Amino acid sequence: MTAKTAKKKADALSTEPDGDRRKSAAGYFDDLARDHLRTVFLVIVLLSLGTRLYKITEPDHVCLLDVGLVTLSQYILLDPILMFFIVGAFMSIVVFKAQENSVKFVGLFVVLLVGFYTVYDLWELLGDLEKPLVLVGKHFVSRALCLIVLPMCLYMLYFYVHLHVLYKSGSGDGFFSSEFQSRLKGNSLYRASMPREVAYGAQITLKNHRTGGAYLHSHWHLYPEGLGARQQQVTTYSHKDDNNNWIIKKYDQEPNPKNKTVELVRNGDLIRLEHVVTTRNLHSHKEPAPVTKRHYQVTCYGENGTGDANDVWKVEVVGGTPGEVVQTVTSKLKLIHYLTGCALHSHNKQLPKWGYEQMEVTCHPNLRDKNILWNVEDNHYPHLPNVSFEAYAPGFLKMFMESHAVMLQGNAGLKPKEGEVTSRPWQWPINYKGQFFSGVQYRIYLLGNPVIWWGNLVCMVLYGFIQLYVLVRQKRGYMGSPETEERDRRLTRSAVWLVVGWALHYLPFYGMGRVLYFHHYFPALIFSSMLSGVVLDYILRVVPTFLPEKIRLSAHHWIMGCYLSVILYSFYLFSPLAYGMDGSISVHENSTMHGLRWLDTWEF
Repeated sequence: MTAKTAKKKADALSTEPDGDRRKSAAGYFDDLARDHLRTVFLVIVLLSLGTRLYKITEPDHVCLLDVGLVTLSQYILLDPILMFFIVGAFMSIVVFKAQENSVKFVGLFVVLLVGFYTVYDLWELLGDLEKPLVLVGKHFVSRALCLIVLPMCLYMLYFYVHLHVLYKSGSGDGFFSSEFQSRLKGNSLYRASMPREVAYGAQITLKNHRTGGAYLHSHWHLYPEGLGARQQQVTTYSHKDDNNNWIIKKYDQEPNPKNKTVELVRNGDLIRLEHVVTTRNLHSHKEPAPVTKRHYQVTCYGENGTGDANDVWKVEVVGGTPGEVVQTVTSKLKLIHYLTGCALHSHNKQLPKWGYEQMEVTCHPNLRDKNILWNVEDNHYPHLPNVSFEAYAPGFLKMFMESHAVMLQGNAGLKPKEGEVTSRPWQWPINYKGQFFSGVQYRIYLLGNPVIWWGNLVCMVLYGFIQLYVLVRQKRGYMGSPETEERDRRLTRSAVWLVVGWALHYLPFYGMGRVLYFHHYFPALIFSSMLSGVVLDYILRVVPTFLPEKIRLSAHHWIMGCYLSVILYSFYLFSPLAYGMDGSISVHENSTMHGLRWLDTWEF
């Protein structure tokens, strides 16, 4: 970063309120402390794996001299904390194993890594005939208690506190079930009183009964030309809105407000649903749906509640008896289109911009699909007595399970926004393309230090050849010196778990359907960097054996000095990506960053 750029950034910072400056400074020192602690953890891990202290520079300089990690620490809240605890958890299991002669619940993948390591360790204990089965059983029980029961109890305790502290309603209520919402203060269902039964003429809202299901919704806008009939759009919407309100009517007559006779909606009834705001009826026909072409289109049609025969739907209560009354909240309903036989359906597929990126509603020919279930959430009808719905509020375990199901579904359903830059997993290890954080006055670009990242790839390939060489020697029964045997054993013992850790934090992304970004690779980077440290340690143990003894130490110092100099210089060159660039972009030859555009895909 040039002095001119630094001065501009300092001037810009000086215009912020004092509180913001203090917060920025505190955040900087928090990031610095976390990065140094993470570095200490990496050193402890490699020492425990048998790497010599003066040869473990690779992992710790990754933390301190990789511009990508510096950028993450400055601008992303979650990832540095995640990597801190990943390294901490891995350090714990490695140090535990190193202390076997005496004797956290973090990201999912590191939990799996610790689990695999524990199973392997117990399997080794079981095969040791010198240890009685009683001792093996004690090891099993202690690991089950400390690695499963205790973390799960702590995690559930944190969520118990979480759910009791965050007890108020918010904009995301609609992602949760009607029962869950009844526990949120300020929600329309909190200590709500409304009719237990649903009657004709009632104003209701319908919520899709799947996890994270949304409200049946319509608005004045029409489907575009060429996408079925050009009629009013019907969607599902996750937030409370007046456009979610419907009036339930008999299929062959209009409700009479002056008639106070109550007629209840029952299992098997034929009904129409009139959208309150637009006075059009819920409608379907044999036109393909806008996104899911195998389904039929659902629209709103007619005027002032008058439409045609395609507005008629049959009510089916799941598990109900013929003539059973439809209940508010508790009844699970299927709405079967009378003429086509398909069922009202919603899922996570989003409509394009013309549908305001709300979720698609279709009529599904498969009547066994899990997404065709609905329940009545709000029920307003003046001629029936209101009852309290507090009895339907779920307990802690049900709320715990539902909140996690909603979180997992929300994470899996993340889709890229229009014009947003995303990436694929194959691009990450090769540092193929970075990610813009800012592109206005000062440009911030997330990109790994290419010397470190490409060096990690080289070390990973070298490890494959070295490990193959070691295995072939062992298979052939070749016995080297005790020092050689110890060196090979240390490589096999140490590196294999680092490879497993890298694979667990990287390969699962190939099977994910959600939107992915470059920063998702950084936890795996930590493991590949530790592997590089182990491989470099192995190489620096082997190479000096081919040199005269009097120059071995000097050669080692020269190799490490040159290597660290290259790393430091590369950090100096690429540091503006993390701390801020100005001027023209690197594609222009007059740009100060043009010489650093080593790949055409780097767009800083």
